[in-house]
Amino acid sequence: MKNLYIYAVIIFVFISSCKEDKASNEKKQLPRIAIAGLGIESSTFSPALSTEEAFHAKIGDSVFNRYPFLQVDSLQRQRAEWVPTLVGKSLPGGTVTREAYESLVTKTLKLLEENGPYDGLFFDIHGAMSVVGLDDPEGDLIERIRAVIGNHVLISTSMDLHGNVSERLAKHTDLITCYRMAPHEDAIESKKRAVTNLIDRLENGKEKPAYKAYVPVPILLPGEKTSTRIEPGKSLYAKIPDITKQDGVIDAAIWIGYAWADEPRNHAVVMVTGDNKEQVEQGAEKLAQNFWDVRKQFEFVAPTTTLDESLKLALASDKKPYMISDMGDNPTAGGAGDVTWTLQELLARPEFKSEKGTSLIYASIPGPEFVEKALEIRIGGKIKAEAGAGVDNRFAGPLMLDGIITAIKEGDVNAGVEVVVKVGSIHVIVTKKRKPYHHLSDFTNLGLNPKETDIVVVKIGYLVPELYDMRGDWIMALTPGGVDQDLNRLGYKRIQRPMFPLDSDMENPDLSVRWISASDAKE
Repeated sequence: MKNLYIYAVIIFVFISSCKEDKASNEKKQLPRIAIAGLGIESSTFSPALSTEEAFHAKIGDSVFNRYPFLQVDSLQRQRAEWVPTLVGKSLPGGTVTREAYESLVTKTLKLLEENGPYDGLFFDIHGAMSVVGLDDPEGDLIERIRAVIGNHVLISTSMDLHGNVSERLAKHTDLITCYRMAPHEDAIESKKRAVTNLIDRLENGKEKPAYKAYVPVPILLPGEKTSTRIEPGKSLYAKIPDITKQDGVIDAAIWIGYAWADEPRNHAVVMVTGDNKEQVEQGAEKLAQNFWDVRKQFEFVAPTTTLDESLKLALASDKKPYMISDMGDNPTAGGAGDVTWTLQELLARPEFKSEKGTSLIYASIPGPEFVEKALEIRIGGKIKAEAGAGVDNRFAGPLMLDGIITAIKEGDVNAGVEVVVKVGSIHVIVTKKRKPYHHLSDFTNLGLNPKETDIVVVKIGYLVPELYDMRGDWIMALTPGGVDQDLNRLGYKRIQRPMFPLDSDMENPDLSVRWISASDAKE
C-alpha cells in the first residue's frame, strides 16, 4: 500500500511538472515586443526651440499609461511579452534642439540594447519632428533603432496623418498606419490597429509583408483645409476601408503631411502594405489619384477672414460663445504660442475697454515673469506687468497687462501655473509655459464660463471636438505667426517643387507606385 502511495505521488509530481513546463513553454512562445517612439510637430518657421523637457518622456512600465488597449487586463497585453522602453510626446512647438534629440535617442537605444532580443517593435511617432541640423529625424531614429535590434525584427509604425513619410522611414518599417480622422478622434484606435497588425503577423507566421507600395503626392496643405469632417477629406478618407478589405492587403494610409516645415520630405504620401502585389498596387494608386483629383476642392473647415473682420462678425452676433481661432500662432500646430499681435489688437478695441464691455476670454499667452508677480500679489489684487513675445517677437512686442487678478491655478502639467487677469472686459489667461485650451474644464477650473461669454479667442486652428460642440458660432482668423495659414507667406526654400497649391498650374504628376524594399532586403 505504501508503495502504491509513493507511486501515485511520483505520477502527480511528474504530471504537475509537465504542466508547468508546458505553461512555461507557452509563455516563452509569446512574442517579445518593444515599445519606443518620439512625437512632436515642429515648425521650422517659428523661432522657438523645443528641449528635452517638453517631451515628458515615459520610461518602462509608465509607458503603458499612454495606451488604454495595453492595460494589464487587456487582450492585447496578454498576447505578447511587452518591453516598454522610452516614449516621449511633446506639444507641438519649434525645432527640437540637437542636444535634446540625441539625449532622447541615446536613452532609447540603451534601453533597447539592454532588454533585447525582440520579435517586434511598436514604433509610436508623430512624423513631423524637425531637429536642428538634421533632415528626417524619424527616418534617422528608426535607422538607428534597426542598428540595435536588427533588420529581422518586425516594426509596426503608428503616425499622425499630418506626419511625413520619407522613403527611409518606409524602408525600415514593415507595417505602417496613420490616423484617418482630423481632428484626431481615432488616435487611440489607430495606435491599437498598429499593435493588432503587428501581433497578428507574428502569430500567423507571415511577419514582414511581401509588398510596400509608396506614392508621393505633390500636395502640401494645412490641416485646417483637410478636416475629415467635411468634403473632400471626408470622402477621401472613407475610401481607405474598402482598400483594406481586399484580400492580401494589411493596411492603407493617406498622409496629408506637415505644412510648416521646410524639408524635402514635406508632402503628402499614400502607402499600402500587403501580400497581394496587384491589390496593393491598385489600392495605392487609386488613393493617390483620388487625392490628386480633389486637390482643388480643399477649403478651410470654417469661414476664414482677417482678425478685424472676425471681430466685426463676432460683435454683431447674438450667439454665445462666438469663437475665433487665432490660427497663426497655434501651439498645437507648432507655433511658439507667445505671439502678442492678436491680443494687442483686442486690447486696443473700444468695445473691450470698459469693465462692462463685450465679454471676451483670450486663451492664452505665456508670461513667466508676469506669473511670478501674480503669485506674489494673489487673487483680487491689481497687477501691471508684461507678458508674451519672449520667443516670437517678430509681429509685436511684450504687452503690458494692467488689470485685476481673478484666478490663479498651480500644478497644470503643461502650463505650470495659470493666471487670469481681467483687463477691461477681457479675461486674459497668462501661463508660465504655453498651453493649449481645448476643454471646457480648462476654463471652468479658472472660474471662467465660456458658454456664457460673448467671444472666446483661442490659439488654435480647427476646433477640437469639445470646443466645436461648445461654439455658438465660429470663424478662423488669418493671424501672423510660425504656423501662418497663408503658405505663400512662409518662404519655402527646400521642399520639392512643383508643389500644389504653391504651384497651382503644375502638370499632373506621376502617381505610379514606388516599391519599397523590405527592411532586411540586401541592397
